[in-house]
Amino acid sequence: MPLLELENVEAAYGPLKALHGVSLAVEQGQAVAVLGPNGAGKTTALRAISGTVRTTGRIAFDGKSIAGRAPESIARLGVAHVPEGRGTFTHLTTEENLRLGAYRRDPSELEASFARVYRYFPRLAERRQQPAGTLSGGEQQMLAIARAVMSRPSLILLDEPSFGLAPRVVESIFAIIERIRKEQRVSVLLVEQNAVLALALADRAYLIETGYVVTAGSAKALADDPQIRRSYLGY
Repeated sequence: MPLLELENVEAAYGPLKALHGVSLAVEQGQAVAVLGPNGAGKTTALRAISGTVRTTGRIAFDGKSIAGRAPESIARLGVAHVPEGRGTFTHLTTEENLRLGAYRRDPSELEASFARVYRYFPRLAERRQQPAGTLSGGEQQMLAIARAVMSRPSLILLDEPSFGLAPRVVESIFAIIERIRKEQRVSVLLVEQNAVLALALADRAYLIETGYVVTAGSAKALADDPQIRRSYLGY
């Protein structure tokens, strides 16, 4: 049984339909990439899972139906959503942002949780008392991912983690994501414009265009597809 499964999911913003019968699955411990052009519905797919947009169809997490549940209820089940734009609280310090990520955890676990994320992101340890709004874009992205890890999720939803960042910073962040996935046994559902990095990280991938899944398969199969290589990989 997949950890996450969407079946014939539709979503709309008022009269504008953004998803048309989308079906996808994420297995336990798997990294799955969702590719597609701007406006294709990729972000809406993540919002559908985390409960921040109304949907029809079936959405199941760990065998439980989560369609129609409040976002807080879905987060408590073990789904952490890192939205595009990072969503950090800029007036709070780095450490205070991380504490917010762990608010559902037992207080006795807090010290170990801090040690864990500072091991992955030592730069955040150096800036723990610094307001988040004064961090660089790369550091804010690190903080957003670290805050998700603080909640000890089973599934992390990542929306455009490379957005606006220098290539060297992006490569570093993707390496950390892969390390977290393997060491913490966390599943990852990744929406990403950088298809090359996304397919290198992922086990499986879906291509969404105008709200429809048009291609799905192993990440290697999509990376080897000539049309996808021309349209999304640049070669």
